[in-house]
Amino acid sequence: MPVSQTRRLERLVQELAEQGLDLDGSESWHECAVIEIDYALRPTVHERRVPSYGAIIEPTTAPDHWEHETQLTIARRKVGLTALDESRRYADGIVSWLIRNGDDDEWAVFDRPAGSERDLVVIADALGAVVVQRHPAGLVRVAGNFGVYRWNGIDWHHQPRVSTWIDSVSACRLHGVREVFETLLEFAVHDLGARGIGATLVYRPDELSPASFDDRHPTPPPLRITHPPDLAPLRHALAQIDGAALFDEEGLLRAMGVRLVPSADAEANIDGFRGTRHTSSRRYSYDDPAATVIVVSEDGPVTVLRAGKVMGASPIS
Repeated sequence: MPVSQTRRLERLVQELAEQGLDLDGSESWHECAVIEIDYALRPTVHERRVPSYGAIIEPTTAPDHWEHETQLTIARRKVGLTALDESRRYADGIVSWLIRNGDDDEWAVFDRPAGSERDLVVIADALGAVVVQRHPAGLVRVAGNFGVYRWNGIDWHHQPRVSTWIDSVSACRLHGVREVFETLLEFAVHDLGARGIGATLVYRPDELSPASFDDRHPTPPPLRITHPPDLAPLRHALAQIDGAALFDEEGLLRAMGVRLVPSADAEANIDGFRGTRHTSSRRYSYDDPAATVIVVSEDGPVTVLRAGKVMGASPIS
């Protein structure tokens, strides 16, 4: 390896360590991860096009379980004698991926696009691997059991795993199904917040509880938050509409573009919080205490509200 490349990789290791990701070589996959992150950060431009890319580094779980855990159909093929640089050309980090596994690399092709940040988290968890992606938009992401590290072209930002703060706001029987709530929260953090899509998600396990809102739009299609193929259209719709999205106990979308209307009691007893979206959401949660309101800011952070209180929040970039 040229001296210049060695020094560049050393600087990369130092940069990531400063942000909390230690790739010091103490684990077998560290060296490969550093090389793949470096490759993702330094794309080869062809005819003014910057190619996307994706690598899955040293999976540790049994391949027999991958499809069930990811809800993807995965076709795999050995790389064989194909050189690494050539192998990378066929991995777009959306549908096709390069599995780096020592001297036994493979290509993996999914039956549908799986390139969102939440997809990376699911893949990393299901395969027990580290996932490195250069997204078509130019963002570089590294996902693993440490959460997600994003490179925006200027600096790194760490998004810890949702599980590191979810226990304090987890759903009990009164507040719905924990799996549904967790999926809503992961969708908010990794699909909406990571893309700068501001939104309000209201999880209402008790649809008969008194609440005041103005439902101004037609009934939406029956998209379910726990069904991965439904997430892309849901995300796309949320990026185009104001107001809250309401979900029932099983995570089925019931309404879109809803205006939350606080009661006079809520306005009198619940102080304003950040901007209009957060204030109306906090006051609504006071009126509908069985519900959980998840607010996504346009600049990324996610806040969870219940019974007029702030239950938790993701780190601010």
